Amino acid sequence: MAKKGVKFCSFCGMEIDNDTLLLHGIDAAICEHCVERAMEIVSEENYAKPRKKKPFTIKLIKPKEIKARLDEYVIGQEEAKKVISVAVYNHYKRLMHTQKKDEEIELDKSNIILVGETGTGKTLIAQTIAKLLEVPFCIADATVFTEAGYVGEDVESILTRLLQAANYDVDKAERGIVFIDEIDKVARKGGGNPSITRDVSGEGVQQSLLKLLEGAEVNVPPEGGRKHPEQKFTVVNTKNILFIASGAFNSIEHIISDRVNTNPIGYNQKNKIIDKNELLKYLTAQDLKNFGLIPELCGRFPVITHMNPLDKEALIRILQEPKNALIKQYTKLFEYDQIELKFTDDVLEYIADCTIELQLGARGLRSVIEEIMMQAMFDYPSKKVKTVTIDKAYAMKQIEK
Repeated sequence: MAKKGVKFCSFCGMEIDNDTLLLHGIDAAICEHCVERAMEIVSEENYAKPRKKKPFTIKLIKPKEIKARLDEYVIGQEEAKKVISVAVYNHYKRLMHTQKKDEEIELDKSNIILVGETGTGKTLIAQTIAKLLEVPFCIADATVFTEAGYVGEDVESILTRLLQAANYDVDKAERGIVFIDEIDKVARKGGGNPSITRDVSGEGVQQSLLKLLEGAEVNVPPEGGRKHPEQKFTVVNTKNILFIASGAFNSIEHIISDRVNTNPIGYNQKNKIIDKNELLKYLTAQDLKNFGLIPELCGRFPVITHMNPLDKEALIRILQEPKNALIKQYTKLFEYDQIELKFTDDVLEYIADCTIELQLGARGLRSVIEEIMMQAMFDYPSKKVKTVTIDKAYAMKQIEK
């Protein structure tokens, strides 16, 4: 019960005016300011208590089953899907069994690095696996990070996003997946040669990432932003977080070519035939180091795989086959208006050709088909038609407007 007129708070001893709330007990009164401070102290004490770890449970799926699910969304990229399925399976199998105290052998985690052109499905693979396993997942763009003390984001903000994806459940976040995109953009200046100047958004960021990747307890600002002394932190242990990094690594084929000593005809010094269009098959950590990733960072990504460039045939399959294929999406949109939408084979080839010209990989398909379909989506819902067929002539007319 609150009363006004008592002039002193029994806790802080301050004289209280009539505008300040006092809460009365049997023999004492406390002001609203002391109540707020007491709440802060209780919160800090509870935060400082060691957290009791929840038992880790997950519906673990075998590698072949993981790949089969990836096949539903990602066309081609057989080698990459196989490598990632095995790496993810081993990672979560390790988490399930290392909880036992009598385990004699400590298993290290295997972070993954994906190399491939934009639009080849790198992000889609990671998203699909996280959804399949029902673990927290976040995407971070490496280009926004700088060393602590410089304008930009701290690398710890990655964990803030993971915490948010886990609804601030620290135990869940500590078993999640972090996808770091554009990792090639933080390669140090001069490639494999150390920079003589301060490289705060390149080599400096790589150095900052090491702590997260190797497994450490990191103070994370739950609301994001730069760290400051008055801020409250959440402690997140990164030991069991799976990191998947990706990047286009433009021109890394030249580095691989120099290493394997290919000549213009396509043979190396051991007279082994090497297809210059498949040089990424020979990618190693040494090539990533020569591109500009520091050796320590390369060592923390023991699993290296690549994504093949998408050719015309692959783009046509992407248009039709995945569960969320664009053709299926537009067909469903027209179905809501009781209209049957059809695409001819020649228009699918035309869409693929236009996409190849854009050089955006599978992402370019959406731009092309959206431009083709815009007028149809505007006109036909108002018309009394049951079937709409999109052919190459119609598509060319829309593109060439």
